[in-house]
Amino acid sequence: MRTLRPVASRPALLVVAHGSRDPRHAATVAALCARLRGLRPGLRVEVGHLDFNAPSVPQALTRLHAEGVRRAVALPLLLTRAFHAKADIPAVLGETLARLPRISVRQAAVLGPDRLLTAALERRLREAGLRPGDERSTGVVLASAGSSDPEAIAVIADIAREWRHISGWCAVRPAFASASLPRTADAVRLLRAQGVRRVAVAPYVVAPGFLPDRIAAGAREAGADLLAPVLGDAPELAALMARRYDEALARWSGHESVPVSA
Repeated sequence: MRTLRPVASRPALLVVAHGSRDPRHAATVAALCARLRGLRPGLRVEVGHLDFNAPSVPQALTRLHAEGVRRAVALPLLLTRAFHAKADIPAVLGETLARLPRISVRQAAVLGPDRLLTAALERRLREAGLRPGDERSTGVVLASAGSSDPEAIAVIADIAREWRHISGWCAVRPAFASASLPRTADAVRLLRAQGVRRVAVAPYVVAPGFLPDRIAAGAREAGADLLAPVLGDAPELAALMARRYDEALARWSGHESVPVSA
């Protein structure tokens, strides 16, 4: 009979966060990782930042390496597969691993798109005051940080279309805080011009910071009826992180003796 490795020998999970000068960002990421640890008590979860905050990704990997960790999954804390996921994260992982010969790292997929994310958005809208049955009279602005990557922009538009279809909103319009148009305020005004009486803004971002603040300012400027909080430590987000870890682990060569769920 084959013996499974103990849970403690599973690859560690390194959550790769963007980082921000805003202290709320790191605090939110820490709270989200704490929720994930609650879901997976046998899994080591660490955080590395691309910029602004410590530890950096190289510092986090160096510490894991020094403590004897030999495998890790790097999970981008990103909602779309844009430049950071395609270029920045692979580059920093490659440069770091070149000098850490005894640890292997597999990069997991980004978080979105996924139904769990739209469920988290709906949770935040309810917290902001949306009542059961309001969906048919409410238009939603799906407000993301924005990207210069056409693939990422197309994904946000697809999410908006699918979310309207599955949730029954009278309309869902994408908006962006940077790099792309329309801005949040313009999307709110467009919905008003189309006769939507009640407009809610749902920030499609993980943590507070400069761009989420810009989304909020646009919502207030255009007179949105509801402004949801950022996704933050929503339980749906933590569950999705655990799933992305499992998926990466399942693709890992030689994963057969390691359980892929807690």
